[in-house]
Amino acid sequence: MRKFILLGTFVFLLFACKSSVPAVGPAAPVAATKLDKKSQVAIKGNWQITDVTYPGSEFLKVNSFNIADSKCFIGSTWNFISNNNKGSMALTSAGCPSFSSPIVWSINKEGMFVLKIVEAGVKAKTVQSGFLLKVANQTETTFELIDKIDVAGQQKDIVYHFKKTN
Repeated sequence: MRKFILLGTFVFLLFACKSSVPAVGPAAPVAATKLDKKSQVAIKGNWQITDVTYPGSEFLKVNSFNIADSKCFIGSTWNFISNNNKGSMALTSAGCPSFSSPIVWSINKEGMFVLKIVEAGVKAKTVQSGFLLKVANQTETTFELIDKIDVAGQQKDIVYHFKKTN
């Protein structure tokens, strides 16, 4: 009986000390990417895009997020809730299409902002497309999201400048 208890304890310890390194390959969990909680909490709250800049912006039109011209995003309002990675965004600029939508977002350890724009009545987990932007120059009251655009075969940065509103 004593040997049985010792063997049981050994087997329990063997499995209890199993490595927690995530699996690699096709069976790996989708959520294996670690989140940057500190950056996410810093973005919590209400924000407004104060400017959108990119090389040649006075001559080129860029359709941002498949919604509207990038300049229509100036003045848009964004709300980020960090504890559940949800929020909303709304375009209200005169002369631009009116648009409002819930969003799902996160910031990964590589400093990339993952954004899904969710249509009303649709669950975020069913949305198969989204946007990946670089987070830059993050302070308590400002940050930037940088997207890559193709201009005549060259990759250029389009920068969305955010300012905290509350």
